[in-house]
Amino acid sequence: MTLIKNSRIYIQEVSVRDGFQIEPEFIPTDQKIALINALSRTGVAKIEVTSFTSPKAIPGLADAEAVMCQIDRVPGVQYAALVPNTRGCERALACQVDEINLVMSASQSHNVANLRMTPEQSLGQFSDIAKLVDGNAFLNASLSTTFGCPFEGEVPLSRVLDMVDRFSDLGIQGVTLCDTTGVGNPRQVKEVCLAVQDRWPAMVFTAHFHNTRGMGLANALAALQAGIDRFDASLGGLGGCPFAPGASGNVCTEDLVHMFNAMGYDMGVDLDGLLELAKLLPDMVKHEVPGQVVKAGPSTRRYPLPGRQGGTDQTAGSFCS
Repeated sequence: MTLIKNSRIYIQEVSVRDGFQIEPEFIPTDQKIALINALSRTGVAKIEVTSFTSPKAIPGLADAEAVMCQIDRVPGVQYAALVPNTRGCERALACQVDEINLVMSASQSHNVANLRMTPEQSLGQFSDIAKLVDGNAFLNASLSTTFGCPFEGEVPLSRVLDMVDRFSDLGIQGVTLCDTTGVGNPRQVKEVCLAVQDRWPAMVFTAHFHNTRGMGLANALAALQAGIDRFDASLGGLGGCPFAPGASGNVCTEDLVHMFNAMGYDMGVDLDGLLELAKLLPDMVKHEVPGQVVKAGPSTRRYPLPGRQGGTDQTAGSFCS
């Protein structure tokens, strides 16, 4: 049964953080700012702008302060930043971010590989950051490997529920359920999304899927049918995780918006505007991007009938199923 909470779906753009952080070439600061300003005017609900982490750890986001302080703040758009520790949180708050996003893994092995900490140590840092934020920004926690770990395999639902319980006790207001390596399947996604919403009806939940095995859009649909109305997505399908073997990019923003549009859902997002921005990405990142709609065009596009030359059907022998 579909449990959509309301008719609005919120699209949250993560390409400029989750995507740019792993690009081998540094994206110039002015290009980041221009892209964020353009994305702000497409109707997305939130943009994860950057990460306030060590430039040695993520050199691609070494300009965090410059970007966050120079972007246009468009009314109705929330501007978030990922922070790894209290120092990063202090830097982010000084730039007046709307949301602090924390991250840890549901599995111990991925947490150690990704953050060099045990889950308990991560929770200790979350507690310190929550005290520092003290209501000055929305506090969200992204739970990596919610739907499976590349090292440990299955992550029990009980483990996910326990982690969200711990987040709730710390005063965290939102939780992002992340399929870090694209191992989740629609049945599992629906089960997890229903379970967490049933247990914490006041918590703000977001779904974050990777398209590693081609199930990103199917999993997004399953989450929608379970009542989730907030989705992270990345322009062009940029992204991945260097500490998750085989992980590819995030669900593509324009592909996700196209699917929900075709189903009749309201997002308040300008698909044509997104497609124009997606066309700019290959030149920015110096490689092709995975997005499909920007290549094929939206399903509403219409074409002229194939012509006949000299009485010969030029399409004869080429049959489409």
